[in-house]
Amino acid sequence: MIEPHAPAQPGTATDRPGTAKAPPPRSGQGPARLPVSTATGRFLVLAGVFICAACGLVYELELVALASYLIGDSVTQASVVLSVMVFAMGLGSLVAKRLRCRAAAGFGAVEALLALVGGCSAMALYAVFAWTGDWGGAWEGGSSYVLVAFSLAIGLLIGAEVPLLMELIQRIRRQDAGGAVADLFAADYVGALVGGLAFPFLLLPLLGQLTATLVTGTVNAIAGGALVLGLFRQDLSRRARWLLVVANLVVLALLASAAVLVDDFERAARHAVYGKDVRVAMHTDVQEVVLTGGTDGRPLDLYLDGRLRVSGSDERRYHEALVHPAMNGPHARVLVLGGGDGLAVREVLRHDGVRQVDVVELDTRLVELARTDRALSELNGHVYGDQRVRVVAADAFGWLRRAPRGAYDVVVSDLPDPGITSSTKLYSQEFYGLARGVLADGGRLAVHAGPVASRPQAFWTVDATVRAAGLRTVPYAVAGHDPAASRSRAPHDWGFVLASRARPQLRTPPGTPYVPSLRADARAAERTRLTGLPPSTLVHPRYAD
Repeated sequence: MIEPHAPAQPGTATDRPGTAKAPPPRSGQGPARLPVSTATGRFLVLAGVFICAACGLVYELELVALASYLIGDSVTQASVVLSVMVFAMGLGSLVAKRLRCRAAAGFGAVEALLALVGGCSAMALYAVFAWTGDWGGAWEGGSSYVLVAFSLAIGLLIGAEVPLLMELIQRIRRQDAGGAVADLFAADYVGALVGGLAFPFLLLPLLGQLTATLVTGTVNAIAGGALVLGLFRQDLSRRARWLLVVANLVVLALLASAAVLVDDFERAARHAVYGKDVRVAMHTDVQEVVLTGGTDGRPLDLYLDGRLRVSGSDERRYHEALVHPAMNGPHARVLVLGGGDGLAVREVLRHDGVRQVDVVELDTRLVELARTDRALSELNGHVYGDQRVRVVAADAFGWLRRAPRGAYDVVVSDLPDPGITSSTKLYSQEFYGLARGVLADGGRLAVHAGPVASRPQAFWTVDATVRAAGLRTVPYAVAGHDPAASRSRAPHDWGFVLASRARPQLRTPPGTPYVPSLRADARAAERTRLTGLPPSTLVHPRYAD
């Protein structure tokens, strides 16, 4: 017995001749054919989201860190990288909408390209910096353009991940859009947290910037390729599968080759930056330290984070001008902030009557280098073998907060240039207020304040900030090359501020080296004075690199 067909329901498309039927789903939009259960498939997709998010954040942090080191001014570099990258992520999401019908193939291609671009970004940026002579310090030159280009490219690719991953996770099991977004973003944000913590605490100290980025690209390529080729292989044509396999193998081969050659690359780039006379190059927990020269009659140069900090040909003039005017008066107890190279301490110990010198230096490996390197220890007079010298491994700001009041006759602030963002708090009103607190009655504070001629606003901001802390000042400068302010060897000057509760006298004690034309240089510096400058504080820094 044959059952009659059920009549069409009123109001449906079948009872209205000429009414178009709903179109079939586009290719790739139906339920995915998975080699595993639905629950396992969703877990694997979210695990892929987690790994890719961690890798993406490592790329961002690597660009910020390397740009801050190469170009300077970490606030500007972070702002540029993050704003360009977030903007590009929006564009990438819009572009990727056209790939949703081929979500698996599109995601595989995006991850392979992201692994290559992100993994090689650090080496490319460093290469441009080293071989084009772009020394940074301002938003000019090849390194800056390459930084923006990589931020844009990585942002586009990271942004393209989101709609493609949303399509893939929905094809495993359909759910409401809000639930899918919540699952996807939860995995994404947790991955970003792990990547953000892994970069400074694991990858950077163990592998360094270049190798860490290459390893991250390798992980990115493996995760993206495994997810697509293992879980969604049925969505790919035979040709697409082979193309993705070949693309990922090429990317992995390039990253592996770069990892094998990274030491030779870094050595060649370092020679391009510092010259071929590099004797010591090491990454401490605080900074990169490079020593050049110091043998066969060649002057010794010390670079910290790529900036020439000590030039052996004229460092004595700098340290004499910094230390000796502050030693005019009682000087039994001296505090040196920074100055781990020992050169300021050398000048302090040239004065009779010094009983105690405390050196507060964050980088203990720099101090050890100054103690053990033959050329550097000879230059500083082997000061770390003197029993009057005590080294405290600490951040100067935090240490001053705990230091006893009135404990020192002289405080010498031999710190990096105020334009370096990491040093800004050490040139703040709060910092000088703490330094004022440890000065004994009649004590003096000497501050390295950067160059006067090329950066007068920063120099006079230091002076205004010291005065805002309740000290009277005498600014002065001496001609020479300021290694902390510029990588070039062009003629420059060093600027200093001598301060105390009463107006200090700008002269050197009897029997010690007299800095030629010191008072004339002070008058010359005074003629450049900029008035009305506000002090720099912790919450409102006024310096710019």
